[in-house]
Amino acid sequence: MNLFALQTETALSQDVASLAYYPIFTLGGTTITPLMVILLTFLSVLLIWLSGRAKRLLVHRVLAKTRMDIGARQAIGTISRYVLLFLGFLIILQAVGINLTALTVLAGAVGVGIGFGMQNIANNFISGLIILFERPIKVGDRVEVDDVSGDVKKIGARSTVIVTNDNVSIIVPNSKFISETVVNWSLANNVVRFKIPVTVGSDCDIDFVVNSLLEIAKENEAVLDDPAPSVRLTELASDGLTFELRAWSSISLHRPQLLKSDVNLEIVKRFRKGNVELPYPQRDLHIKDAGKIAEILRPSENRIATRTAP
Repeated sequence: MNLFALQTETALSQDVASLAYYPIFTLGGTTITPLMVILLTFLSVLLIWLSGRAKRLLVHRVLAKTRMDIGARQAIGTISRYVLLFLGFLIILQAVGINLTALTVLAGAVGVGIGFGMQNIANNFISGLIILFERPIKVGDRVEVDDVSGDVKKIGARSTVIVTNDNVSIIVPNSKFISETVVNWSLANNVVRFKIPVTVGSDCDIDFVVNSLLEIAKENEAVLDDPAPSVRLTELASDGLTFELRAWSSISLHRPQLLKSDVNLEIVKRFRKGNVELPYPQRDLHIKDAGKIAEILRPSENRIATRTAP
């Protein structure tokens, strides 16, 4: 009985061994077996997990002791992880038994084909590295690029996530931030000047208009006292006088339209109480030949009269 069990176990072991080393296909002179596939998958998953742990350790433990901000630490951590992944995959392939020298020609041919198809991906990847190192934008910045306006939520290797005021996440390729004109409202600091144009009638009380605009700005909680708001007369337009209220704010950076709306609403209320006219564009229409216009309008009546005539 023991001998039979031993023979059965031996036969089963031989079957498992033969299955593990069963040749699936040949790649670059190397025979790929199920055991190699299992080892390659396991070690690859382990490498990805370890590289992620190493990145977090480097960013939040090692580099956190330096004076680098979170953006620079994230950039170094991302580059370090990519280097670990590249070197780790090379070591794993060698350890599993795949001969890399035999794959050189094949990898070169495939690389040329993939290179043409991945130009945009490579462009966005390199642009992402430039963003992480030069840091023209950072997480939390208020930016405008390619008709997209919002807060930078995440900067990845290929794309950047921007969240608009409608809470819509827009994925923008990193190359846009390198090749396009980017407006960064908070690159230097969070203090931004807002310009609000106001057109009033030509016969208005100018002192009343200027004082009212300054009072409206000072009464708004989002407007800073230093630098102080100011008013400029920017244009003597045909339909009135155009003033410009200039106010500084640091808390309305991410919601600029809200500040402008609040100020405009208060301007309308204040000017209506003060009987200040907010003119609309007016145009004078000169008719050179009124007779022709009358002839154009008259045929419709003549047609009706002709049809009804016996």
